[in-house]
Amino acid sequence: MPLQSSFAKPVLSLEQQLGQKLILDFRYFCQQGASNKCRTPMTELPNELATAIAKYDIGGVILFSENTQSIEQTITLNSQLQTAASKSSSKLPLFISIDQEGGRVARLPRDVATSFTGNMSIGATYKKHGTSFATKTATVIAKELNSLGINVNYAPTVDVNMNPDNPVINVRSFGENPALVSKLGAAQVAGFENNGVITSLKHFPGHGDTNVDSHTGLPKVNHAKEVIYEQDLAPFKHIIAKQNPGMIMTAHIQYPALDSTTFISVNGKTMIKPATMSRGIITDILRGELNYQGVVVTDALDMAGISNFFTPTQAVINTFAAGADIALMPVEIRTPDDLNKLHDLIKELVAAVKSNQLDEQEIAQSAMRIITLKNKFRLSTNFDPITALINAKQTIGSAAHREIEAQLAVEAITQVKNNNSTLPLNLKAGSNVHIIMPDTRKCMAMQQAIEAISQQKLNYSCSSLQGFNPAQAKTQIHAADVVIAGNATPNQSAVEIGGMDDLKDDPNFALNNAEQPKALESLLNMAKEENKSTVFISLRAPYDIAKFGNYANAVLASYAYNIDVDKNDIVSGPAFTALAKVLLGEAPANGVLPVTIKPQKAH
Repeated sequence: MPLQSSFAKPVLSLEQQLGQKLILDFRYFCQQGASNKCRTPMTELPNELATAIAKYDIGGVILFSENTQSIEQTITLNSQLQTAASKSSSKLPLFISIDQEGGRVARLPRDVATSFTGNMSIGATYKKHGTSFATKTATVIAKELNSLGINVNYAPTVDVNMNPDNPVINVRSFGENPALVSKLGAAQVAGFENNGVITSLKHFPGHGDTNVDSHTGLPKVNHAKEVIYEQDLAPFKHIIAKQNPGMIMTAHIQYPALDSTTFISVNGKTMIKPATMSRGIITDILRGELNYQGVVVTDALDMAGISNFFTPTQAVINTFAAGADIALMPVEIRTPDDLNKLHDLIKELVAAVKSNQLDEQEIAQSAMRIITLKNKFRLSTNFDPITALINAKQTIGSAAHREIEAQLAVEAITQVKNNNSTLPLNLKAGSNVHIIMPDTRKCMAMQQAIEAISQQKLNYSCSSLQGFNPAQAKTQIHAADVVIAGNATPNQSAVEIGGMDDLKDDPNFALNNAEQPKALESLLNMAKEENKSTVFISLRAPYDIAKFGNYANAVLASYAYNIDVDKNDIVSGPAFTALAKVLLGEAPANGVLPVTIKPQKAH
């Protein structure tokens, strides 16, 4: 979409300034019923929400996969959103934001838009390709988002993944080396922002060494101050100096070495302030020491790391007092009645300014930072859906974009072990291949990827770790010429599925299925006892190689297992295609592990 001319900076009332400081989610919307039961995706803008955006001069919205179901629908919705903003008294355009990191966190439909194999796969290509794939992926994602009218991406994730047990970052990180993360993160910021999409570095001051997901609890990082500066903060410092990103997102994490001040939570407990609410971390360190002048946005305030300890109004007041510019998802709006919550929130924020709980001058400066950023990127309420649609259809998921996706997937594949020249597989016509995968769709994706490349007709059998017949598996492994086993750990976290609503729907989804690793071990043991040629593939965070790699003759890491196409019995994804090429010797495994795998004791 062409850049529009910038707008004059309006003089805003206090209410308008506060409205600009909110980014709302309308993931679901129901005309009636209980908010917590509403699961109707908001795919077009209801009058009530359009009126609220205009009335309260709302600064922005965040879209989820429920809101982006097709190219046409998304463009229409974004046009409706900007039209609503054009009717506000400030006439300021909206930030229309999304989590389109690539890899595990992608909100646009995978069969439509290019989602890539994610940051850790980019980290694996660094030794051979430098920052090339960081730049290319960000450029592609930005062009696709921009064509839809989306102007803010909550990316890149520049957390340094130092903890193998990290449940929420892992493959969303480029790796464990702060210098590598800094360079790749800076290249992505440039790739996004040079193509008209504002970035939001996350999660300040670093979510890389946590073993609690801030969607479900409040993590604490007990690093000494010097470790924090050398590791966690290093990428933020480097990228602020080099690229000055439009936004930085705060983390709901306690960092006692940076700020050990406490608060009393809603249930009366004395607790250390999370970074999102720490003036010491946001104003003194981020603004003061690192000299960041851009817009600071909170991570979602409905996450348990915040919502378990504060009322929504308290949470927003605390984040604004700490120096955050924008409160992301401050109140849940699911029905027309919920708009009362928004009305009350703004009223209570005005009262907090009047009573000097919040500094009037700081609020005004904060609103000015937001307007300056909108101006810098020439955001506009004039979003022409017809022109946008023509552009989007040529841009999104184009052959050129899919080609870069395929190149990254194959260049990232890492060979960790290859005993007895197991790879490439030497398969004759009629050979039996037994595939072990977390579920049957991944078995199908692996099988179809091999079938598409292999010159020979092979026989396939599958064990799904979600459930298999042990006796049958034993027979199939006994008959197999080769066993290909894949594993994906850790399980998906709330952010990858979509957000906090999903936890309410299925409280067990985030719990590790303790049975799967045991099942995998028993199957790998069978293969070992039968002396089968076995390949183990780490499909996600490669730390599981320590546990399962000993059973196999060859070990590969792919860092991804996205299935992009799943219809009419065709199941495929770029990582599976890349794996098949390496398994059959059509491509070399050029990737290098971006994290350390600590060996486990021999079995």
